[in-house]
Amino acid sequence: MSGIVETEHWIESPPGRLYAKSWRPAVLRSQQPIILFHDSLGCITLWRDFPQRLAHSLGRRVIAYDRLGFGRSDARKDLLTQDFIESEAKDFVPLLCEQFSIQEFVACGHSVGGGMAIETGSRFGERCQAVVTIAAQAFVEERTLQGIRIAQQEFKSAETFARLERYHGSKADWVLHAWIDTWLAPERTGWSLDPALEKLRCPVLAIHGDRDEYGSEAHPRRIAAGRGPVYIMRDTGHVPHREHPALVIKAIEEFLA
Repeated sequence: MSGIVETEHWIESPPGRLYAKSWRPAVLRSQQPIILFHDSLGCITLWRDFPQRLAHSLGRRVIAYDRLGFGRSDARKDLLTQDFIESEAKDFVPLLCEQFSIQEFVACGHSVGGGMAIETGSRFGERCQAVVTIAAQAFVEERTLQGIRIAQQEFKSAETFARLERYHGSKADWVLHAWIDTWLAPERTGWSLDPALEKLRCPVLAIHGDRDEYGSEAHPRRIAAGRGPVYIMRDTGHVPHREHPALVIKAIEEFLA
């Protein structure tokens, strides 16, 4: 996309290096960048052209990174702990802000990344100007667990697993188990975003597809309650920004305006 400067970055952290990219429009209409948080099986590449289009439409710098263990970031051997969503905001977002000299920003996340955006907003106070969640989960719902169980069976296919390897290489098996084992663990049952939502002070836009196989409309309604608009997208599944990118970008643009 013309006028967008795309750059690559490596961020040092105690447990390993993180890979990041930024997209900067030639003319900035806002100094507050958007930080993107990917989903449980995601990485920068799987955002496809969404970051470029977002940067172009909003006139803001957009920053995305591969969480440790995902995409091009360093591998990790440890199991995710049940506080991994909160820990991402606590342990890695400060490094990201330091690398890019970020003061005020907007946090935007897809699926579990939406939870990380909420945790980031609650932790960073006034520095986080707004939060956008896309198909995020706010609590553990049977629909979510059933969707994961179905995917677990599908990933037993060599062809399906090979698609995951395309994005995560030798880390693909860890990525898959980090998702499935963490969410299906019995101790996951009582988790929710409620503590972070109670501390959140910035406005929220919660985007959700009416056909999302990993969560009902109860999730965006809890996330946005008293904090901002809910946008339910018709005939849309778990990846609204890939299914209807123009509509998602329009909703974000109107919300931030």
